[in-house]
Amino acid sequence: MSGFDVTSIVTALSYPGIFAIVFSETALLVGFFLPGDTLLIGAGVLSVGEKAILSLPIVIPTIITAAILGDTTAFFLGRRFGPALFNRPQSRLFKPEYVTQARGFFDKYGSLTITIAKFIPVVRAFAPTMAGASGMPYSKFIGFSVLGSVLWGGGLTYLAYTVGKLIPQDLLEKYVLGGVGVVLLVAILISVFTVITGRRVH
Repeated sequence: MSGFDVTSIVTALSYPGIFAIVFSETALLVGFFLPGDTLLIGAGVLSVGEKAILSLPIVIPTIITAAILGDTTAFFLGRRFGPALFNRPQSRLFKPEYVTQARGFFDKYGSLTITIAKFIPVVRAFAPTMAGASGMPYSKFIGFSVLGSVLWGGGLTYLAYTVGKLIPQDLLEKYVLGGVGVVLLVAILISVFTVITGRRVH
């Protein structure tokens, strides 16, 4: 079909989608169910090869920026509404034990939790909000947030890209890229379904 380029459409939709998911993981208190780590690995692999769907120099800054902005949004939500944010009834998308787990990391690692949390999905979702609610100075918080976002968003994505380059080009283009794309699509659809059904139950 003339003028219909599937790759271009996927590329156009992918960057906003990646940004939205990474941002929402921390900006929303229920963001822990989003496929953050899977998304980063997929983005790295999809940036490999001559027919790559994504561009690594674009996707890594997109992820890092989204992670920092998501942290900052969550931080100021915590600052604005305080500990009351965590006094919510249990639901499909919110469980009090997740808050307990995040508090345990703060008790053990202090401010460094903001950086470490990037590599632990449940803690990643709650740590920035808890930091804001605790009264941590933003000037201190943002340093740990940037460090964690660069190490997680840039490091994990680049690692996946490096591993992807080790796969033979013909095998990558024929099987791997399509497979990763399907996995990401399924993960995103499951996330959307979870939000919708969770809201209905709640």
